Amino acid sequence: MTVQYTSSNLPFEYPFTISNGRTKTHQPALIVQLGLGPFTGLGEAPAIAYYDISVDQMIADLEGKKKMVEKFALTEPERYWHYLHHLFPNNPFLVCALDMACWDLFGQMKSKPLYQLWSTEWRDDMPLCDYTIGIDNIDVMVAKMKAKPWPIYKIKLGTPDDIAIMQALRKHTNAIFRVDANAGWKVEEALIKIPQLADLGVEFIEQPLAKDNWEGMQKLFAASPIPLLADESCVFERDVKKCVDHFHGINIKLTKCSGITPALRMIKEARSLGLKIMMGSMNESTIGSAAIAHFLPQLDYVDMDGPLLLKEDMASGILFDNGKVSLSGKAGLGILLQ
Repeated sequence: MTVQYTSSNLPFEYPFTISNGRTKTHQPALIVQLGLGPFTGLGEAPAIAYYDISVDQMIADLEGKKKMVEKFALTEPERYWHYLHHLFPNNPFLVCALDMACWDLFGQMKSKPLYQLWSTEWRDDMPLCDYTIGIDNIDVMVAKMKAKPWPIYKIKLGTPDDIAIMQALRKHTNAIFRVDANAGWKVEEALIKIPQLADLGVEFIEQPLAKDNWEGMQKLFAASPIPLLADESCVFERDVKKCVDHFHGINIKLTKCSGITPALRMIKEARSLGLKIMMGSMNESTIGSAAIAHFLPQLDYVDMDGPLLLKEDMASGILFDNGKVSLSGKAGLGILLQ
């Protein structure tokens, strides 16, 4: 097996702002390719400052153990993930990129798209992808929404003007609203805002409080008229069980949890615990977004709008039609580098 990699730094269509004033204009990422015989598998891991893992760090770690990555005799992706997990214990983002590339490679070797490898069925009634509106002044947020007619919007909140923002947006659409506070609220603030957001037709709220405020989440869980989903509070497999009686569901992100392999296990555990399942975007290009797409038959909600938010892309192979996601039908991830 051979490993190649490159970095990308794709620009956003609009500056992307979330709670606490965190803004970015580009999304840096590591792109890896695993080659075996005539097959090449692709994987992606965006760099996220919040988790303190940079593209440079991923490259340095990969270069330091590249020969060990390449010498593995691939028989099945699960074994490869365990190998990588021990090889890079402090870099789940890099493990994700390699694990994703391995699944793409394995799917091509088996001549099946990933969702078929997992014994799931592509259906017409699968979740629609939302479109994210980042924090800005109200007029700009309204303009962004009107420029992209869509059935479901995910609205970033965590400002003193949260309710005014949602009231202004609601005047211009009957679309489903989802809210992501990105841990931007305090308990008392959330207790006031959540019922008002419910009245404005919000379907659910992601991560209202700080990731470690479990006591506060118990209070919100008991009082909230709409579902609350864990994001920053649910990163790894060990976090899933903690979310019971604190959240109604979890948002799994492939890059954070270290790849496709652990995500499959997280879904199984979450289902057994009665939790709803969302899979979320970290602004991946079509490479990483295609991996999310193959999970659609297993999800309740999906946020995989990276290719819609980015001005440029790295690959082709998935299509969005008013929220409905389509795959190319090809084996593995079913994508091609552009």
